[in-house]
Amino acid sequence: RHQTTAGYDMVHYGHSNQLRQAKAMGDYLIVGVHTDGEISQHKGPPVFTQDERYKMVRAIKWVDEIVEGAPYVTTLETLDKYTSDFCVHGDDITLTVDGKDTYEEVKRSGRYRECKRTQGVSTTDLVGRMLLMTKTHHSNIGHSDYQQHTDNFGKVGPMSTLIQGPKGHSPWTGVSQFLQTSQKIIQFASGQEPQPGDTIIYVAGAFDLFHIGHVDFLEAVSRLSDKPYVIVGLHFDQEVNRYKGKNYPIMNVHERTLSVLACRYVSEVVIGAPYAVTRELLDHFKVDLVCHGKTEVHPDKDGSDPYAEPRKKGILHTVDSMNSLTTDSIVQRIIKNSFNDATVTSS
Repeated sequence: RHQTTAGYDMVHYGHSNQLRQAKAMGDYLIVGVHTDGEISQHKGPPVFTQDERYKMVRAIKWVDEIVEGAPYVTTLETLDKYTSDFCVHGDDITLTVDGKDTYEEVKRSGRYRECKRTQGVSTTDLVGRMLLMTKTHHSNIGHSDYQQHTDNFGKVGPMSTLIQGPKGHSPWTGVSQFLQTSQKIIQFASGQEPQPGDTIIYVAGAFDLFHIGHVDFLEAVSRLSDKPYVIVGLHFDQEVNRYKGKNYPIMNVHERTLSVLACRYVSEVVIGAPYAVTRELLDHFKVDLVCHGKTEVHPDKDGSDPYAEPRKKGILHTVDSMNSLTTDSIVQRIIKNSFNDATVTSS
C-alpha cells in the first residue's frame, strides 16, 4: 500500500499519468486530496471545490481509495494512519506558504518515491490557453509569445492582455507541447475486448478539458447495464471547432484521448470518430445502445441529424448526468478567479 497527496485542482492527463506511475510502484494506491482551505492558504483559490476534486480523483482508474481533506504536509503519522509503506509524488518540489518542503519528513525516513512529470502539460499551461481564448481559430502562436504570457500569469497584469492573447492568435494550435506516442496510449488503455454478455454503449463528443460533468455523464451511462462496455468517440479538433466555435477545443485530440482513457467508466476510445453515428460504425463495433447527454445536438455539416441512424434503430438513449458543468463554465471560473486573485493552483 502506498499514498500520493496533492490538491488535484484542474485534473488533467498529467495528473492521471502520475497516478498511473504511482500505482505501478505498489499494489494499492491511496490518494490524499486537500481541502479548499488548505489549498487557498498555501497556493491560492482552487478552481474546483473540494467535493468536485474528490469525485474527479475517484474517477481515475488507477486510484483504489482517496483520503478527503488530507493534510498539506505529509508526515510519517499520516502514512502510518493509512497503513501506507511509502508515499509518491512528482519530481517537482511542493512547498508550504513559508517555503518548507511538504515531504521533508518522509524523505528523511526513506519512505518517499518519485515519479516523472508528464512533459507538455501543466495546470498553468491549460489556464494560459483558456485566458488566451479569442474568436480567431487555427492560427499558430509563437511559443515565445505564449511563454511570455504564461510566465507573466500570476506575476504582472493586466489580465485583459492575457485574455486577448498576443495578436489574437489561437491558444491551442501552436502551444501544446505534448507529443503523443503509441506507448503512452497503450499505458492508458485498458486493453480489454468486449466479452459475451457485455452491453456495448457508444457515446461521442469533444470531451474537452475532461471534467466532472463528463465523469457524471459517463458514470450514468455505465449504470445502464450490469456489464457495460463504454466506447467514447472523440471528434477531431477541426470538427469540434466547427460546432463549438471560438477557440475550442482547448485540448487537442491526443490530449483528450488520454484524458478519457484515464476514466474508470471508459472501456475504449475511437480517435477521430465521425460526427454522424452511421450504420457502418454501429455495425463495426456491434453497438447495442447509443447515448447522448441533455446538451444540444448540433447538426452535421449538411444540416442532417448526426443521430438519425441510431434514432431510426430505436437504440438512442438520452442520459441526464444531473450535472450542468460545461467546458465553457470552467473557462468562466478561470477568468473570474484570475481577476479576483493573481494565482491559480498548479497541483
